[in-house]
Parts: sequence; structure tokens; C-alpha cells
Amino acid sequence: MNSLEVRSLAKRFIGLVAVDNVNFEVVQGSITALIGPNGAGKTTCFNLIAGAIEPSAGRVLFEGNDLAGLAPEARCRLGMARTFQIMRPLSGMTVVENVIVGALARTSNVSEARARALAILDRVGLASKAEHSAAALTLPDRKLLELAKALATRPRLLMLDEVMASLPAADADHIMRVLRALQKDGMTIFLIEHVMRVVMTLADKVVVLHHGEKIAEGPPAAVVADPRVIESYLGRKAKVA
Repeated sequence: MNSLEVRSLAKRFIGLVAVDNVNFEVVQGSITALIGPNGAGKTTCFNLIAGAIEPSAGRVLFEGNDLAGLAPEARCRLGMARTFQIMRPLSGMTVVENVIVGALARTSNVSEARARALAILDRVGLASKAEHSAAALTLPDRKLLELAKALATRPRLLMLDEVMASLPAADADHIMRVLRALQKDGMTIFLIEHVMRVVMTLADKVVVLHHGEKIAEGPPAAVVADPRVIESYLGRKAKVA
């Protein structure tokens, strides 16, 4: 069963075609990576799926339901959650309070939301910093907080926008272990990622965009061997571990 279906999706900004007739599916319980060079249309595609911007054409379906006209918060209530490449924690609050805000999307009971938030912080490895100021977190911990805030909304589809960008290898490995555990529990994960080691390790399937068009789709090993992907993104001398 498909968790997400993107059908003939397009977005035009006056003279620019940012996403051009893109089609792909994200299978329920899978990890799918969206890759491509800077300016390929990845974040625009994410924003279209999340409802942050309206498409010029095409459809997005989540678990068979057409999402046309639904605002981001309505999509969240259906079971979709996303992180942002530019993290903006609620800096005047503690770490746990930030996550409680996400949990309140599913309950009006603050005690229940706090219990949910603490459980999620434990799962991602931030439990010891629950009462710390969110503003004082390091970059790796801010990434974990962004992930925890999304998880607090109880998604079935988790969309991650470069959650491992600029992280040391050990911190990226920690997040990968968290994501693998979430997948094992039935979570569907769709992520934008530039770190090819992460893509090759995590992804069941890879979708490649270039100039707004899908140029490849398939298992990671097949995609990175595709001449179009090598030419447009990886480079002729690329070696992927």
C-alpha cells in the first residue's frame, strides 16, 4: 500500500518552473529519499506535499485521500508531519515545552502531552536535556529537537528536510538508528538528504530531481549508477561508499 502518491505535480513561479510533472510513490513502512543538486526543486516539492504552497497542477494523495485545498495543519491532523531545514525552536521555552506544543496537536490534556513529549525525548536521546533552554542547544541537539517536535504530532508519514545536514558522522549515525527504529515500528519516512552515505544506508528507494524534473527512481545502488544522476548530481568521478 502507498502512504504517499505524487501525481503529475507541478509548480510554476512566473517565469520559473520549479517542479515539472513529477510522479512517484512512497510505500507504507518504507524510507524514501529525495535527492538532487541545489535548486533541483526538492524543497518546493516538499512544500507542495506538506501544503505550504499550492501546486500549479497535479495531485498529492495521502493514504488514498486527495489533499487538494488542505492546509498544513489539516494534513498534520491526518497523520503527516515534517521538519524544516532552517530550525526555529521556540527559544523562550524549554526543550520539553517545545515538544509539548507538538503533542497538543493530538490532545488538549497538557499532562498527557507532557508525558508524550518526555517519551519522545527519551526515544531520540534528549531526555537528559528536557528542562534545558531550547536556545542553548547545540546543532546536533537542535536537529533532534526538530525531529522530536514532528514525532509529537503522532505522524504515520514523517517528512525530513535535511535533518542530518552539517552533522558529524557520529551524530548522523545516531539519527539513522532512531529512524531505523521508527521504521521498524511501522513509520513511513520521506526525506530530503544530500549526505549520500546516509541515503545509501537508509533508503529503500531514491527519487532524483534535476531542474524540477524527475530523472531517476529506484533502489539506491541502481540510482547512483544511472548516467543521468552521475552527470547532473554526483559527478563523473563520484564514489559512493
